[in-house]
Amino acid sequence: MAKKLRIVLAEDHHTVREGIKLLVNSQPDMEVVGEADDGEKVVALVADLAPDIILMDIAMPNVNGLRATKRLRSTNPHVKILMLTRHTDDGYLQQLIGAGANGYILKQSAPNELVKAIKCVANGDAYLDSTLTEKVLGVYGGANLRGENKNELTTRESEVLRLIAFGYTNKDIASTLDLSVKTIEAHKAHAMAKLGITNRIGIVRYAILQDWLHET
Repeated sequence: MAKKLRIVLAEDHHTVREGIKLLVNSQPDMEVVGEADDGEKVVALVADLAPDIILMDIAMPNVNGLRATKRLRSTNPHVKILMLTRHTDDGYLQQLIGAGANGYILKQSAPNELVKAIKCVANGDAYLDSTLTEKVLGVYGGANLRGENKNELTTRESEVLRLIAFGYTNKDIASTLDLSVKTIEAHKAHAMAKLGITNRIGIVRYAILQDWLHET
């Protein structure tokens, strides 16, 4: 009998996690060997279990999926990571590509696509949910999933977005950073254009992904 793919499932919603586990364990060539409901736990599990693949939710408490992926890339560079999310925002895609994920799939995709994605990533290939392929090719010009993010924010742009996410007005930010309101507006516009964000809700989502709102 062929060796089964060993999979760690990181997902903080119990019902979603159980559904994914049932799907994975129903496959003859794969099994869930560990579960975690936050990024800190999944990093520890990977060290203990040495899985082949991690199914990584993005929005988890304590340490989110993006941060956990970045940490695992430095400590366990050979483990394959398939990101799970409901979001299709350009900003999310950019950050995941920069974090070094091997694949990206939407939770709302058909079960057979998740199975296909797991097998694809296990074979060493990058995988992108079919719903997102056209968007990413347009934004990145067909760049490799693990490639560099050419639209990385500057330090000042990140500062401005962080303060906006915390609820500061452009005038407040200008005063805090000792810049003009017009300059703040320019930094905000440039950052939003780079990330494909069109409103404040998008900025807050991006901030959550960065864990900015949990930092003191």
